Parts: sequence; structure tokens; C-alpha cells
Amino acid sequence: MRRARLTSRRPGRFLAATLLVVASAITAWPAQAKSLLDYVGQCVPFARAASGIQIYGDAWTWWDQADGRYDRGHRPKVGSVIVFAKTSRLRLGHVAVVSRIVERRVLMLTHANWSRQNGERGHAEQDVTLYDVSPANDWSSVKVWFRDSDGLGGGIYPVEGFIYGKGRTATELTGRDPDFVGALIDAYVPDAGR
Repeated sequence: MRRARLTSRRPGRFLAATLLVVASAITAWPAQAKSLLDYVGQCVPFARAASGIQIYGDAWTWWDQADGRYDRGHRPKVGSVIVFAKTSRLRLGHVAVVSRIVERRVLMLTHANWSRQNGERGHAEQDVTLYDVSPANDWSSVKVWFRDSDGLGGGIYPVEGFIYGKGRTATELTGRDPDFVGALIDAYVPDAGR
């Protein structure tokens, strides 16, 4: 009862303090991260910060959680979150943010915790090639560029679809000069990076 009285006397301060806590939780990065691309960690907090889509929990749960909260579909849009299904290789699924659309079956995404950098996982990667290999060209199966093999990985990953955000995306979502030609070569020329 006493707590309710205190907050009702100073609603402006209480609201400001609450918003500050929520904002810091949403944009919380490790102390050493100066920007989105310095981030090292899991894909979910990265995708949340990069896209503005406020969903929590394992990546594979995002598709169902978005139902009724965000628009969903099967066409990529810049700033949308692509949701990879849960598989034996991706036990928690994966989420990434669309950073560029190169052409109808090739796009670039920005994500974290996919390839290894300096021997460790978790790092952010900007403008990574994603290739739609689904027979119906509906983005239900994709291949992803993998730094460890310097090209598209051998795995094909099932995708639930794209979640479309309502707000602003991070300014570092895409690079100044993305390599569209490289993305097309990655997608259409097997073993080009080897």
C-alpha cells in the first residue's frame, strides 16, 4: 500500500525511471561494444536491437510469437526478421535481419552468432549472402554464406518466414558499399569462393 502511494505522488519520476530501465534492457550491449557490429553474443538480442522487433525467447519461437503482434509473410523486406526453423543443426533456430535485397532469390542479411571469427562464435556479420533454394521460390529453404568455408555453406535451412517491424532499424544494418556482385557469385557460382 505504501509503495502505491509513493508512485502515485510522483508519477512522472516513476514513469521516467521505468522507461529508462526498459530502454537500457532493450539496447543493452556488452560494455566493449561501441556499435551494433561490435556485438558478440546470441542472435536473438542482436536481431531485436537491429530490427526494433520486440520479441523475446528462443529464435524458433519468434514466428508464432509474432502472430497477431507483427505482420508476417514470405517476401523479404529490408529490416524484416527472417526466422529459421528449429532443426537438429539449429536446435534453437536462428533469426537475422534483412539488410539488402539483391534480386528475387538473393538477399543480404545482418546477424550474429553464425560464422566463427577469430575462432569463436557470436560475432555480428553485416551484409551476408542468403540464397533462396526453395523449389517454389518462396524463401522456405535457404543457403547462408558461411565465413568458415568462405562461401555458401553446404546446409540447406528451412525458414518459417519474415516478420515485418513497425519501427526504425539500426543504422548499421547495411554497409555503405555492399558487394552485390559477390553476393550473386556466392549464390549462382558453386565453389566460387574456394
